[in-house]
Amino acid sequence: MAEQDMLLSPAGVEALRTALTRARFTSNGIADRLGPQATGGVARNDFRAALKATEDRDPLATLIRVFICDQTEPEAVVAAALAPLDLAEAVEGGLLERHGDGVRAGVDLEPYGDEWWVLADVPASARPGRPLHSEHVLGIGGATQTLIGATVRRPVGTALDLGTGSGVQALHLSTHARSVTATDVSPRALRFAATTAALNGQDWELLRGDMVAPVAGRRFDLVVSNPPFVVGPGTTTHVYRDSGRVGDAIGSELAAAAPALLTEGGTMQYLANWVHVAGEQWDERVADWFAGTGLDAWVIQREVADPMAYVNLWLTDVGEAADPQRMAAWLDWFDAHKVEAIGFGIISLRRGGHADPVVRVEDLRQRVEPPMGDQIGAWFDRQDFLQVRDPEALLAERYRAAEGLQLRQEATLGDEGWAVDRQVLAMPHGLRWTEEIDPLVLALVGGADGRLPLRDQLALLAVAHDVAPDELAEAAGPIVAHLVERGIIEPVAD
Repeated sequence: MAEQDMLLSPAGVEALRTALTRARFTSNGIADRLGPQATGGVARNDFRAALKATEDRDPLATLIRVFICDQTEPEAVVAAALAPLDLAEAVEGGLLERHGDGVRAGVDLEPYGDEWWVLADVPASARPGRPLHSEHVLGIGGATQTLIGATVRRPVGTALDLGTGSGVQALHLSTHARSVTATDVSPRALRFAATTAALNGQDWELLRGDMVAPVAGRRFDLVVSNPPFVVGPGTTTHVYRDSGRVGDAIGSELAAAAPALLTEGGTMQYLANWVHVAGEQWDERVADWFAGTGLDAWVIQREVADPMAYVNLWLTDVGEAADPQRMAAWLDWFDAHKVEAIGFGIISLRRGGHADPVVRVEDLRQRVEPPMGDQIGAWFDRQDFLQVRDPEALLAERYRAAEGLQLRQEATLGDEGWAVDRQVLAMPHGLRWTEEIDPLVLALVGGADGRLPLRDQLALLAVAHDVAPDELAEAAGPIVAHLVERGIIEPVAD
């Protein structure tokens, strides 16, 4: 990016980094200064204890009051806290704004971890009644954190962040990619991203354009996107939220673009919303997005909202909750298209080079063990294992039950004692799947200790359950593949 495309000059960014570092304006520095009670209060937007702890107005205290507690402070005090950054440049660049008899934060300058800072617009909740800019730039919200946690963090050569906004995803990509490219349709967002990059000593390729357009003809090892995924009639009022596409078309559009974006073995992960239409299976509808792409796909639905709750959420998000006409038009569109609910989740695609790529679309709303990206990466690894093994090869492998696997039983007390009605295998770790099983599958999993090839184990089970060995082996193939995919049993390396 050119120098003029940042909020501050390069020298100004360097001066700001010096000021923040010198004051220890980091997550740990702030927590140490405020103490547990005040830090907890800040997390709940209760700044009373934090303001009391920062009354002496030293540089760290002043920065906390301005950028964490959203206070207006005297210019001279803020100038001293930000030195060597010139106060006039900070105001001109929008870092600060004059308010009343002092200055206050013009942007959201958020310490992120103990090494980074992220620059974004002040959130709507901090300035009630103040309309959001049409190119409002989000900071670190819930969706952002979901994608951060879901991204597969393995070393790659090239990484792409589609719709970078403030640059949070690109920051994380920089930890395991040799080069990072980021796009955004908003020039304003790119100014924020460029400033975030420079403030953290990063050098990204930043390109302006709508989604994949700026990188047409290029391929990447890893692509991530937190796109403007909000579902509706296609009206655009805020670019971080509205794609201009009708319905959930942005999700299918990214799916169609993925094959041309990925290198062999490359992965693409993005957040999406999709509609649940009356009379249709939502999972089948979403699975159609990946038909013909040649990519392995895993779609995980994490949340579902009814239309009223959905519209209320997004109107409140931009301060439009009091606009009954906007709400009515949005809800009318949902009614006209028979939308019963809206799902939210994570889409992970991989160019695995398989002749018969796997597409899974499933509901996964239980609490999972973080980081989810590790679980997604392991799922793709298991697909690689399964794709290159026919049923005979699967039977030749040795397996071990997942560590900590639990058996849960439901039973009814009758005249002859307890009768087991239902048996469920439960994984206490990872994705925490549960699977209802029959006694034969229970015996198979219980005997998976890694010592015998599966075919030999099945032969013993066939004798114990008076079943023909060949019939049992044939029936076991798809069951074993499913158990491996879920991670309930794991192949043992030779």
